[in-house]
Amino acid sequence: MSEWSTGDIYESYVGRWSRLVAAEFLGWLDQPAGLRWLDVGCGTGALTSTILRTADPASVHGVDPSEGFIGYARQTVDDQRASFEVRSAAELPDGPYDAVVAGLVLNFIPERVEALRRMREIGSTVAVYVWDYADGMQLMKHFWDAMIDVRPRDRDHDEGLRFPFCTAEGLDDLFTQAGFTTVGTREIVVPTEFASFDDYWQPFLGGQGVAPAYLRSLPETDQDKLREAVRARLPIEADGSIRLTARAWAAKAVS
Repeated sequence: MSEWSTGDIYESYVGRWSRLVAAEFLGWLDQPAGLRWLDVGCGTGALTSTILRTADPASVHGVDPSEGFIGYARQTVDDQRASFEVRSAAELPDGPYDAVVAGLVLNFIPERVEALRRMREIGSTVAVYVWDYADGMQLMKHFWDAMIDVRPRDRDHDEGLRFPFCTAEGLDDLFTQAGFTTVGTREIVVPTEFASFDDYWQPFLGGQGVAPAYLRSLPETDQDKLREAVRARLPIEADGSIRLTARAWAAKAVS
C-alpha cells in the first residue's frame, strides 16, 4: 500500500480535520456563485464537497494522482456538478477556471513554484492552504517532538523541518516567485478533539501520511517507545479526552 492510497484511512487521520479548515477557507475566499472550480490534489474530496455545499459552483473538477483517493471521492461525493480525474499537479488540465484551489497538497508537490505558475495560467483566482507543521498542527507536532526524544537520529523526518515554507511568509514567497503581485494570507485554526488516547493514536497505525508511514517503518519496540513518549506529552484530561487545535495557513491571489 502506498503512503497515500486508501481514502477511509486518510479520512480518519487528517481528512476530517481538513473539512473543518475547508469551510473557513472558502468563507475567506468569498467567491460568487456559478463559477468553474478546479481542486488540485483533491484527495478524498474534502474541499470539493465543501465547495459544492457552500459556494454554489457551476462545476468542480477534482484531480489527484492517487487512484484510491479518486475512487473514494467518486463514491462519496454525490453531485452531478462534480467530476474527478487521476492526474498530478504537474499535468493540470487546460482552463480556464474561475477558481483553482489546493488544500493540504502544496508541500507534497516537488515543483511548487512551477505548479503555482500553471495554476496562475489556467485560473482567475488561485488559493491554497497547508498545515502549520512546525508549530500549529498540534496532533502532528506532539508526535514529531516525541520522535526526536526517542530517535533523534530520525529528526529529518519531522514535517516541521521538511516543510519550513508552510507559514504565511513562506506561502507569500512561493506565490511571488510564481508571478503573483498581490497575495493575501491568513491563519485558520480548528479544534481537533479526541475521546481518548486510543482515539488519537489509532489513525497513526493506518500507514497513511508521513507520520503513520514513518511509525510503520520502525521496529515494534521503537513503535511502543514512541507511543508512550507521545502519550506522556499529550494534555490528557481527567476523563481521558484530549483537546488540541490544528492551524493551517492559507494564501490567495488573483492572476
